[in-house]
Amino acid sequence: MKNIQIILCCFFVCIGFSQNKVKNANVEKEVNNLLSKMSLDEKIGQLNLRGTSSRVKGSLPEELKQAVRDGKVGAFLNVMNTDYVDELQRIATTESPNKIPLIFARDVIHGFKTIFPIPLGLAASWNPEIVETSSRVAAVEASSSGIRWTFAPMLDIARDSRWGRIAESPGEDPYLASQLSSAYIKGFQGEDLKDPTSMIACAKHFIGYGAAVGGRDYNTAIINKELLQNVYLPPFKAAFDAGSQTVMTSFNETNGIPASGDKKLLQDILRDQMKFDGFVVSDWNSVIEMIAHGYAKDNKHAAERGLHAGLNMEMTSTAYENHVKELLKEGKISEKEINSLVVDILRVKFRMGLFKNPNRDKNHTGKLYAKEHLELAKKAAIESSVLLKNKKNILPLKKNKSIAVIGPLADKPREQLGTWTFDGDKNHSVTPVNTFKQEKVDFNFIEALDFSRDTSTKKFQKAIATAKKSDVIVFIGGEEAILSGEAHSRANINLPGIQEKLIKELAKTGKSIVLVIMAGRPITLSNIIDDVDAVLMTWHPGTMGGPAIYDMLFGNKEPQGRLPVTWPKVVGQLPLYYNHKNTGRPASKDEYVHIDDIPVGAWQSSLGNTSHYLDAGYTPHFPFGYGLGYTTFSYKNIKLSSNKLSDSKSIEVEVTVKNTGSRDGVELVQLYVQDVVGSITRPVKELKGFQKIVLKAKEEKQVKFTISVDDLKYYNNDLFYGVEKGDFNVWIGSNAASGLKSSFVYE
Repeated sequence: MKNIQIILCCFFVCIGFSQNKVKNANVEKEVNNLLSKMSLDEKIGQLNLRGTSSRVKGSLPEELKQAVRDGKVGAFLNVMNTDYVDELQRIATTESPNKIPLIFARDVIHGFKTIFPIPLGLAASWNPEIVETSSRVAAVEASSSGIRWTFAPMLDIARDSRWGRIAESPGEDPYLASQLSSAYIKGFQGEDLKDPTSMIACAKHFIGYGAAVGGRDYNTAIINKELLQNVYLPPFKAAFDAGSQTVMTSFNETNGIPASGDKKLLQDILRDQMKFDGFVVSDWNSVIEMIAHGYAKDNKHAAERGLHAGLNMEMTSTAYENHVKELLKEGKISEKEINSLVVDILRVKFRMGLFKNPNRDKNHTGKLYAKEHLELAKKAAIESSVLLKNKKNILPLKKNKSIAVIGPLADKPREQLGTWTFDGDKNHSVTPVNTFKQEKVDFNFIEALDFSRDTSTKKFQKAIATAKKSDVIVFIGGEEAILSGEAHSRANINLPGIQEKLIKELAKTGKSIVLVIMAGRPITLSNIIDDVDAVLMTWHPGTMGGPAIYDMLFGNKEPQGRLPVTWPKVVGQLPLYYNHKNTGRPASKDEYVHIDDIPVGAWQSSLGNTSHYLDAGYTPHFPFGYGLGYTTFSYKNIKLSSNKLSDSKSIEVEVTVKNTGSRDGVELVQLYVQDVVGSITRPVKELKGFQKIVLKAKEEKQVKFTISVDDLKYYNNDLFYGVEKGDFNVWIGSNAASGLKSSFVYE
């Protein structure tokens, strides 16, 4: 019977493979047949992505409609008037020479109408299911407006919290980012690209955008080849394996070449190594920005660079549109190159089913702000929030306590949505103050600061008086939404304005302070951490931030997030990340020298010192993977099924985790590995697995992970992908700085 089942399984797998092969062959046949009928003008038209920075306003310009009629536009972005979407698509599919449909695109990043936590917040959930669900809701809502292409997910590894776009990042770790990457693609694209609720995804930014020098947006990235392969490319590989149909080039240059003109990047790595067969779109004007980079002398040269590199579609700028014919005439590019770029775009349009069903489904409502969407957004906000401090278990709050709610973000419906929420409506946001009113909490509210950057002390005395009349202070502060995201890097990442000053004044009342942060990045807290009793990081939590915060503060739910990035003590520690390399003099507790411990007039010597800052030490404020809940856990009895790993035999690692508290809780169990000695140096630790478990009070559970040779493979400087024989360390714990340790040998 077992043999029959195996045979049947193989039979159906073979049928599925054959069907896919036939389906792909049919698409290629249709693409090539259409290509043979197209004029040069139409081919060039497919390479053009047109639109505006926000939306087409007023009536549709006649010249725009004529361009579509002539087949000179391949796709649009930011056309949000559905009548215009319908009209432009009608013209394209009934009046253009070959009736080629358009794709309508939009930045739908962490929600369309129902806004979920920012991507860095979603990464803090460590839950691919939450990420997939949030993306599916976004696709369902946005596709009702005709949006079938989103410029998400952003998969840039980010190790510097000064960078504004860390808010959109999956964090600092390639393993976690890869798990989330696949989930994003599945959520946005759904089960079938032809489904009217499917939005094709765009993995961005290719590549190294998050490695900008100094965390300054758009800046230079210098990434050696093994770092590129081991850290920055894996999330993109996961996206392509999951079926991402498009990829976006980054603004920056990497190792001297802007991404939009980098043939090695777009051909050798993207097409040949990673087997990507969708199409590549530039970021906004990034083709002509190669001139400012010093890589192209003018628009014509920029077009030549982009075309040779294999960049299929130019966003907003018109270098391709204006110069392809001239470049062809001069023999600087060939029509074969143009054909290859057009084929990639047409292939995706056929896969989407646009040639058969190009029009927006007018019966598709999107279920905007549906109850189930809002509940999912609230759940995501709870799973994303990270409890960083909870002195004397002040949280959860007792419901019989009177509360002073103070701070510039306690009742800011727009700000809690966060960056890249063009279509979010503040009128649908539920703030903490809204929720406290609905739940009849005993509280008094005063902003004290009108906005996060406010520097006026005029309301301080009223805030202090309010605090004195209350049992506890809940201070809700952080950053306005505009302070993170694209082009919003910060050199100082303390709380903006005079929020710190206000917190210190409130601390003088002697009342306990619970600090709730809404922000697009980690906020340095060293100046005030001793003035507050609890810190709850909610990132920018989205539409349902208020109800989520209420439930966490009062213990209806516990915060479940864990840090997806290392949290610095001071900005001078940046860039900062857990999976760093060791040095010849690695920092340690025993050899750390603090600036105040150096005698005045000390003899100048480095002996005995290690790699650290005299004033900030060598550890972060909070490590990668860190987060508290409302109970405690212990780890014991780490066991390996064998201390020897081979190509044919994996190792099982087991640990016992116990809920040692009096309340049920959730723990994120994390597995880290270190390759002790290699032909190139390896990180001190690398995340290789995680499991979220739920334990009742006093319950314990055996948690198991499997380590195979594939989990240990990496690229060396010769770009050999494999693993070398030798010793390995393994840890299981609650974050990157803790855990029970064991070891094994690969032989």
